[in-house]
Amino acid sequence: MTAGPFNPLAAGLMALASLFAFCAAVLLFAYAPDLRSGDDGGAHVLSRSAVGFAGLAEALRLSGQPVIVNRAALPARARGGLLIVTPKAAADLKTIDDLGFAGSVLVVAPKWLAEPTPRHRGWVQKGPLIDPSWFPKGSLAAQAGMSRRTGLSRPRLTGRIGDRALDLVVGPVDAFQSLVAPGWTPILRDETGAVIVARAPDRSLYLLSDPDLLNTQGLRDIDTLGAALTLLASLRAGDGPYIFDVRLNGLGRERSTLRLLFDPPFLAVTLSLAAATTLAGFQAFCRFGPPRPGGRAIALGKAALVDNTAALIRLAGREHRMGGRYADLTADLTARAVGAPRGLGGEALVAFLDRLGARRRPADSLAELGIQARMAPTPESLTEVARRLFDWRLAMTGAAASATAPFNPKPDESAF
Repeated sequence: MTAGPFNPLAAGLMALASLFAFCAAVLLFAYAPDLRSGDDGGAHVLSRSAVGFAGLAEALRLSGQPVIVNRAALPARARGGLLIVTPKAAADLKTIDDLGFAGSVLVVAPKWLAEPTPRHRGWVQKGPLIDPSWFPKGSLAAQAGMSRRTGLSRPRLTGRIGDRALDLVVGPVDAFQSLVAPGWTPILRDETGAVIVARAPDRSLYLLSDPDLLNTQGLRDIDTLGAALTLLASLRAGDGPYIFDVRLNGLGRERSTLRLLFDPPFLAVTLSLAAATTLAGFQAFCRFGPPRPGGRAIALGKAALVDNTAALIRLAGREHRMGGRYADLTADLTARAVGAPRGLGGEALVAFLDRLGARRRPADSLAELGIQARMAPTPESLTEVARRLFDWRLAMTGAAASATAPFNPKPDESAF
């Protein structure tokens, strides 16, 4: 009948399992953005669907080119290589500039409305084309002025990028898309004269009209693959990497306070706190030494009476009103120690002690200390005056050897 309702071993194992599950949940929550594969069927480099650009990144890697998939803020004033951005339809020019890349930037315009396939993760079903009238007003796609051909076509792209002339033939493209981009400089045109790649007037920012020239379904044709690699190589600055930024696709990796707890150098602090918490828990559950006997609820003796009286005075907030009493007590105790006449009291005793102190030269006079003790406005100021009264008493009684003893501002027990 004295046994508890739970087995102590089972209860301990349950507590450890709960603690492990909690720590694992916190860790997974901190690194959730890193653990997401991003293969959601969208139009970005982490998507292996037909409208994704994972095939382009893989083709660049196989050709020996450096490729970076960027989820965080770029280094300040980074300009080497080529930044490839595949934003959504609502992205505007300011959003692109906020990425903070100072080098060449290629923006791929959106085209398809793809729907995820429920049976296969990362697959999409072919959806309708995005109507140009659906682009939000002020977005980069709306300002570019998109137009499309009907049916399949094999466009031929010609133009010049820097000092390099391009003549590219691509594979079949469904509803080939071009742009107008008023105010931008045409870089690449098709055989009809429509603009396919345009450059912003004041920066190395390029806009590609049709994503089928770079996405997975377009690269299945060897001609389109060759044209895509040639185009990207022409836009690339120096020998820097090809950087695919996915922050505008909702796959960015932002810094968080929770993640900092698990990254060096703050990981050492987290482990130290965990070890201290474990030791504190072990100390709470494991008794060490004999049990301490309990004391009385109400203590006996003069010390308890003094402590209770002091607590009442402190509770009433009248400590500073006790200064005059302490000055009188100091005068009486000093008078007994120096053998003052018994008939003296009040101001006469104070004057006698000050005359006697003129020969012993204490730091203060009793009359001044008495006035300061009675006029003390706060407990802190009263404590300072009481300390000086204590030093004055030591100087008057000749107890110089005791002057280094710790000062106790409580009244002597003999006064009660």
